[in-house]
Amino acid sequence: MPAKTVKTASATTAVESSALRNWPVQLRLVPVFAPYLNGARLLIAADCVPFALADFHKRLLEDRVLLIGCPKLDDTELYAQKLAQIFAQNDITSIDVAFMEVPCCFGLVKLVQSALTASGKQIPFNLMKVSIDGSRCDNVTSQKA
Repeated sequence: MPAKTVKTASATTAVESSALRNWPVQLRLVPVFAPYLNGARLLIAADCVPFALADFHKRLLEDRVLLIGCPKLDDTELYAQKLAQIFAQNDITSIDVAFMEVPCCFGLVKLVQSALTASGKQIPFNLMKVSIDGSRCDNVTSQKA
């Protein structure tokens, strides 16, 4: 991603290009048969992750298709069903799940694991836990479901 230079009243700043490859990103809005899902490396991220992790685009999003949702505030049953359909109906090559270190956010991990089981597919997935101040993004585990 080449940096762009943006001149503001106070300073000149380099701005990174976006690594976003798909739209929409909100899981509720993503069609099960969206063409960008076939052959995708999915990044399923909790809503707060991109705000906490300053280098989210460079570190996690590059070459991935993004789906976002909140396991605390959103309809997780709907998400589990939709993800199971996405996994079953598309050739997903891998799944990265990025979640915040707070307890409620681990619900996203359980949701993805449940959807993988329901889909009947064996897709490699990796879990990444982000600290609330964005200073850490730790690989928790890498496995096949």
